[in-house]
Amino acid sequence: MLEITLPENLSQAIEGRLALAVQLAIRAGEVTLHYFRNNNYQVDRKRDRSPVTQADIESETTIRNGIAEHFPEDTVSGEELGTIRGSSEFEWIIDPIDGTKSFISGVPLYSTLIGLTKQNEPCIGVIYIPALREIVFAAVGKGAWYQMDGGTLQRATVSRQSVLSDSLFVTSEVANFGARSVSAAYTELERAAYITRSWGDGYGYLLVATGRAEIMVDPLVHPWDAAAVIPVIEEAEGRCTDWSGKRSHLSGDLVATNGLLHEEVLNHLAVR
Repeated sequence: MLEITLPENLSQAIEGRLALAVQLAIRAGEVTLHYFRNNNYQVDRKRDRSPVTQADIESETTIRNGIAEHFPEDTVSGEELGTIRGSSEFEWIIDPIDGTKSFISGVPLYSTLIGLTKQNEPCIGVIYIPALREIVFAAVGKGAWYQMDGGTLQRATVSRQSVLSDSLFVTSEVANFGARSVSAAYTELERAAYITRSWGDGYGYLLVATGRAEIMVDPLVHPWDAAAVIPVIEEAEGRCTDWSGKRSHLSGDLVATNGLLHEEVLNHLAVR
């Protein structure tokens, strides 16, 4: 299991929750690895036909139990197990396996996402890729931090590429553009970028935060897909908004860039 030493300059108010978020993401990720590339589990389909497995349920339960032990006053919302309301100003927003389609296919690009909002504003985010042992996490005002395979913890920063035609554009699922009737926006952005790949879900946002991709676009997202990645991208000196340019994890779409390309990308996404 990965071991993380947090930076010393984190404020006391946020430090406890960030430390816990990192620990729980790693712990839940280890749960998923017990099932990954193991055919001894059942794949069910939810109402929207998206897959769900016992690994999703067990890893989310692991996170919820850890939060209940340390911060029982906080609200907890998760993709699989719904919302338990608390009395504090904090809400944990969980996606135990972001990229379950990759997970059930044996592809190691799925992630565990843990986001935290304070008064409904994203303030902490963790993206953990269990099968690759890569993690990036952030707290607002405290920077984004990256570690790969137990190596040295380092600041995460976006690329400085300012030319769209030299940039890498990633997305989770091309069909989602069609499902939203915005296929022209995808075609326009694919044509404008240098390389386009579907290395999406949480992994795509990690690529942007660590400077390996310049653009990550999702036409359809839920709060549990977005809450964790917004602080990570912003603290890595990038920009993460909905398609209208608003900072929100509730809008239903999301775009993350290195910041230098953001307005240009938004203009391409406005094509219908």
